[in-house]
Parts: sequence; C-alpha cells; structure tokens
Amino acid sequence: MARPDVPIPKAPRAPYPITERNVKIVAGFGRGSSELGIPTANVSTKQVSKVTTLDPGVYFGFAKVGKSDEHKITETKQRENGTDVDYKYGYGLKDGEDLNVVLPMVMSIGWNPFYGNKEKAVELHIIHEFPTTFYGASVSFNVLGYIRPELNYTTKEALIKDIQTDISIGLKTLETPEYQQYKDL
Repeated sequence: MARPDVPIPKAPRAPYPITERNVKIVAGFGRGSSELGIPTANVSTKQVSKVTTLDPGVYFGFAKVGKSDEHKITETKQRENGTDVDYKYGYGLKDGEDLNVVLPMVMSIGWNPFYGNKEKAVELHIIHEFPTTFYGASVSFNVLGYIRPELNYTTKEALIKDIQTDISIGLKTLETPEYQQYKDL
C-alpha cells in the first residue's frame, strides 16, 4: 500500500489533544533501536486507555520523561524473548536536559504488521538523543494529531524511510505556534 497523503490541520482538532500522564515505560522487542536505529519508549496498552481508542497509525505530540520515584536502584529484567534489559528508571538522565523537559515525539499505535505482532503496541519515538536507556521511568505525553494509518512494508528500508518522513512531518508541525501552545505537560 502506498503512503497516503493525510492533511495535517493548522491546529489540533477533536479528539485532540489527548493526554496521558505518568505512564511507566516498559521494554518492547528492542527492534526500534537495534534494527531500525529509531529507539522507542514503549508503554503498556493497559496504562493508556485514552490513546488505545485511536485507530492504528502514526501520531504526533509532545512527551516528557520523568524519573521513577519507586526505584532507587537499577535492575536487569528479561524480555519475553529471553534477552536482558537494564531498567534504569531514569537514572543516568540529566534533569532539565533529558528529564522533566518537553520534547517532540511521534507515536505508533498498532500491531506492526511488518513484524507480525500479535498484540497491540504503543511506541513513542521521543525526538531527542538520550545518553542511556530509561526503561522503568515515567512518561507524560499528549497526542495532537494524526500523520498516517499503520502500513505494512516489503523491506526494512521502506519502513525506516517512512518513519523518517513521519518524524519530519511531526517536527515541522510541532514547531508552529498553533501546536507549541500545547507544550505544557
């Protein structure tokens, strides 16, 4: 299926904005970083009831990462596939630079047909170079608009190219004054 040209409104329109607060970041499959070079902060669909009502697709908005108050140490957990994941809960991130600062994001909601997922996933790509992973930290975010439907791809390169286009569209839109006014999280 060819990428549809979905018009982006000049300002958010209903049902946006949709805001989710203090959601725990969980480990996904690890493909965003390792295979695609586009790391994601995954959140459990059970914690984001407002967002999971949206159609599968790619969305944009703002996000803010916060340190977990529940954990004082880091720990290693296992993904479903048996690989280890370091849960750092936000430790190793700098306040005002990586933590507690509002950043642009694009978000995928759906089943990732390229990978054949069996469960719906919510994956935020926060557009920022973080110095380390932050599984277990919290994230507050808003969804301000829709970029495109979820698509299947014949190659990983085509998927990466479309994600880069999504990032470009999201950044360009979020820089406008009409969207900047929704930066408070």
